[in-house]
Parts: sequence; C-alpha cells; structure tokens
Amino acid sequence: MPYHLPVLLKESIDGLHIKPHGTYVDLTFGGGGHSKEILKKLENGKLFGFDQDSDAKRNIIDSQNFIFVNGNFQYFKNFLKYHKVEKIDGILADLGLSSHHIDEPERGFSFRFDAKLDMRMNSEAKLTAFDIINDYDEEDLYRIFKEYGEIKPLYALVNSILSARQERKIKTTFQLVETIESVAPKHKEHKFYAQVFQAIRIEVNKEIEVLKKMLLQTKDVLKPGGRLVVISYHSLEDRLVKNFMKSGNFEGKQEKDDFGNITRYFKLINKKIIVPSDEENEKNTRARSAKLRIAEKI
Repeated sequence: MPYHLPVLLKESIDGLHIKPHGTYVDLTFGGGGHSKEILKKLENGKLFGFDQDSDAKRNIIDSQNFIFVNGNFQYFKNFLKYHKVEKIDGILADLGLSSHHIDEPERGFSFRFDAKLDMRMNSEAKLTAFDIINDYDEEDLYRIFKEYGEIKPLYALVNSILSARQERKIKTTFQLVETIESVAPKHKEHKFYAQVFQAIRIEVNKEIEVLKKMLLQTKDVLKPGGRLVVISYHSLEDRLVKNFMKSGNFEGKQEKDDFGNITRYFKLINKKIIVPSDEENEKNTRARSAKLRIAEKI
C-alpha cells in the first residue's frame, strides 16, 4: 500500500497558483504527494513541508528547494520565523486522517483492526484514546461525542462505556467496538463506529483547537495575492474553514471597522466547494467526503 493517496491533487495545486520563485508551505506533508507536485512548478522557489508524525520523515524529498519540519502546524508561523521567512505565497492543508494512519493497525485509528487504543498523530504526545475512554468523566464524554461525532444515540453510547469500564479497562479497538455494538443503529453500524472513532481522534489530537490556531496565522504570513488552499472532510472543520475565509473569524460574522467598512482578509476563489470526481471517489475512498476551498489574501 502507498503511504498516502493525495486527494484532489490537481485541483489543489492549481488553486495555489504557484509562482516559480515563490515560497510555499504544505502543512500536512504525509506521503509528500502534494509537495512533489508543488516542487515540479518551482524553479528557485522554496517549499516547507510540515508533519508532526515522525513516520513522515521516511518520505522527505531530496531537493534543494525543500525543507521538512517535523512539527505540529499550529506553530508553523514560528517555524517559518526560525528559517527567517516572514511572508509566503501559498499554503496548502489537507486535513483529517491520512491513508497511512488508517492502514497502520498498531496506530489504533481504525475499528477494522484490533490494536491498542492510541490514535495519536504525534506518537510522543501524552493523551491517548485509552485515556479518554477510561478516564474522561461523563460530562466530557458527552461533549466530545456530541461536538466531534454528532452522534444521536448519545446517552446510550456514553452509558455503555461508563458501565463497561467499571468491569475492566477498555484497552483495544475491538474491545471498544464490543462495548458499543449493542447501541449501534441497525444497518448503520459502520457509520456509527466511524463517528465514534472520529470524535475520539479529534479529541486526542486537539484537532479543532489546532486548526483554529493555524488558520489565524495564515492572514499574518500570506502576502497579498497569496493563496490559502484547504481540503476538509467533516462538517465541523469545513464550517470553520468556510467562516474564516469569508469573514476572518470562526463564527462567520461580518465585522466592521470604525468607518463602517467590512473587515476582510481573504476573497474567495471558489464560492462553491470543489469535490472529487466520481472516478477519484472510486479509486480513493478517503476522497468521498473531501471538500476543497480556496481563498486569496487581500
């Protein structure tokens, strides 16, 4: 299996509107699929690839135009400053879970494989899925499954976990599935398990907080005319991206300055989201929920 299959590859690279001598950032390097295409269009330009997962190091591209940063993209502005870069021409972020994470059973991201409850994108981070399932109190479990999983049999789900962990620690992915299978909606079990695992993964990696921090930095580092290209997968992160691109905040509120002028940081390049073709969806199941948004710094 390839390390990672990039989604919406042509559409996202076209959206960056790459200048041969520009400076670009791939915030989710992974298998390097997007980065390789960016580098093809650079001459004396520079590309920074960020990834907090140490496994991504095996995919580092041998190019004088490429710099790999093994770090969380919530700190990307500081990393750029360290490399004496203040302003850049484009940012690409392919959010969510990579093919590699799904296909590596020992990482515990998938309910298809039996593994320890882990789900850390950064294997050196402290919080794991095991900690959440076994140590979070009732209120916090309600919160994550409601906000991050949008799960409807919410109380039944949480009660099944609370009850099971009184008998024994829930240590593996299969033990978790066994714990919650009685409350899974009939004929929709896989979707239900996917929602549960998604909610836990988002909490483990603090994905929403990290996404907000990253987006806020984009308006500071992009040059006027620079492009922000984001691929999202679930409605919660897509809503944040959409609102930020349209209004500069996460609530989607149009704010005005002292003279009554609407404060804008970006203009939308595509007013309607770009989604994968039927052909891409057939080749890559991860693509089926992908949404591409492109904005240009004013």
